[in-house]
Amino acid sequence: MPHHDHDSSLRHRLGRTLRTPIGITALAACLLVALVAVLGPVLLGDRAARIDTDTINQGSSAAHLLGTDQLGRDIAARVVVATRLTLRLTLLAAVIGVGGGLLLGVAPAVVGRRLGRLITATVGVLVAFPGLLFLLFLATIFGVGSTGAVLAVGLAMVPPMARLVQNLTASVAGSDYVAAARILGVGRFKLVVRHLLPNIAEPSVLFATQATGGILVAFSGLSFLGLGVQPPQYDWGRLLNEQLNRVFVNPAAALAPGAAVVLTGLMFGLAGEVLAQAGGRRAPQAPEPAPEQLPDSHQEPAADVDGVLVRARDLRVTFPGGRQAVRGISLDIARGEAVGLVGESGSGKSLSALALADLVPHPGRVTAGTLRFDGHDLRDDPRLGTELAMVFQDPMASLNPALRVGRQLAEVAEVHLGASRAQGSARAVDRLRAVRIPAPERRARQRPHEYSGGMRQRAVIAMGLMGEPKLIIADEPTTALDVAVQEQVLDLLAEVREDSGAALLLISHDLAVVAQVCERVLVMYAGRIVEDLPVTALLDGAAHPYTRALVGAVPTMTTDPGTELATIPGRPPEPGETGGGCPFAPRCEHARERCHETAPELSGSGPGRRVACWFPVGTAAAGGSVAATSHPAEATS
Repeated sequence: MPHHDHDSSLRHRLGRTLRTPIGITALAACLLVALVAVLGPVLLGDRAARIDTDTINQGSSAAHLLGTDQLGRDIAARVVVATRLTLRLTLLAAVIGVGGGLLLGVAPAVVGRRLGRLITATVGVLVAFPGLLFLLFLATIFGVGSTGAVLAVGLAMVPPMARLVQNLTASVAGSDYVAAARILGVGRFKLVVRHLLPNIAEPSVLFATQATGGILVAFSGLSFLGLGVQPPQYDWGRLLNEQLNRVFVNPAAALAPGAAVVLTGLMFGLAGEVLAQAGGRRAPQAPEPAPEQLPDSHQEPAADVDGVLVRARDLRVTFPGGRQAVRGISLDIARGEAVGLVGESGSGKSLSALALADLVPHPGRVTAGTLRFDGHDLRDDPRLGTELAMVFQDPMASLNPALRVGRQLAEVAEVHLGASRAQGSARAVDRLRAVRIPAPERRARQRPHEYSGGMRQRAVIAMGLMGEPKLIIADEPTTALDVAVQEQVLDLLAEVREDSGAALLLISHDLAVVAQVCERVLVMYAGRIVEDLPVTALLDGAAHPYTRALVGAVPTMTTDPGTELATIPGRPPEPGETGGGCPFAPRCEHARERCHETAPELSGSGPGRRVACWFPVGTAAAGGSVAATSHPAEATS
């Protein structure tokens, strides 16, 4: 039944497209050309080959619609019969061109970096070479005849097709769902077939069909020049060559093969438009959910004895040129704990989370003294997909638009838990139900664009729950949502934690969101954690001036409407701009000489609290006006 639903959807789109004027025209043209190619040699083959010396070089007449050639053969019959050979050779060349273009186009996304660069550079050089000269060069190499012409024209089409596919693939290959597929262990072939090609199908099909029209013209041109089809065979190009010297005597005989080339080329273009509109995105349909149980998951690993789920020490993310976006942070996340990670844009929050999930994009390099998850070294035993779930900021980029939502969720169970296709689909429906998506059986068969923004975010959370996650990393999960949906997503995360016992690392700019969901807050600035404190102390007990400035910049319901909002002067440093002192010192009104000379380390400042500041607010070390600053707003006034 699901397969029938998929076929019905495709037939519906195709039927709807064919009912448009362009669809009707393309269908009629394709049927006409196909009938001529199939029936022409059968019905008119003898007439086209019959030599009649009594009717040599006659003009148009009732007996010979387009006249006769130098051997008395009927030219109209020969034009009709030549349709089959012309189309067959054109399509063979198109298969070579499209196939080679697809292979070279997707190769840089799946092969090694060096080989990928070599392929890209080679394609670039070939595209820069004039197409006509390249075609004639190949025709010279492969020699005169049908086979050589097919190879020459087909290979001449490979570079432009490959360049288009490379450009399209590059945009898709950087998507979150492709990165997740790589981490899930999806093989190269499946990655190309399931995630890359379906998402570039529409422009690729359109280009391929239009290029096929160009192949027809190029092939006919080679035959016209005597480099293609050789006697006794003939195609439209050869017929045009034979009748060109009589164009002023019998114009119809010379123009008919040319008109056939032009009209058939237009037919390919129209067919491409119809196929691109009707079948540009297709994906396999998930099977009906089956009430089966998932097989036993991986054996429970040994846990850290102190109850710490995640432990990172001296975690760094470095980019070329020695620029460090994450500069030696250390953190612990306990089992079931909800930790917030806050800071300005560019402070390194998302990169820190990506480093924990082994998803830092190239050319970033992750190093750490210790990087453990549930007693295992994450660098040797990645747990993403089953025990470590990632919820990205943009759910539309996290979900493959070419696949149904249920199919994407089911892949996690199939790859990591060894579930069958039916078991994975059943699990997907169950997880969609768990995140309160209505009618989950029906919604599982829909694609991401049929979901609202809030539903897409829930679906991404459901994807993270396909395994049995012990840690959920949520990177700005409510940024693009309205207030009402944001509240629903936050409530959902709280319910997921309560039901599964999973820990949560919530990355957010919104301190109110962090205060609502989390128990502990890590404040990042310039790639470092500058304060670690309980969420209950965030409003009035923060010790770092930067934390107090962040809190003070957020208005509350009691803020006087006439009060000017507090701001933090200056801007955060770029990764390569940090000097030897405290990175916040240039923006801190309480900074002293020591702050500009030496960077403070994150150290204990009370029960469950750490701060990286030489003169933390509210301590004796702060002294003077700094110690007197007790309200967050005053830190930035």
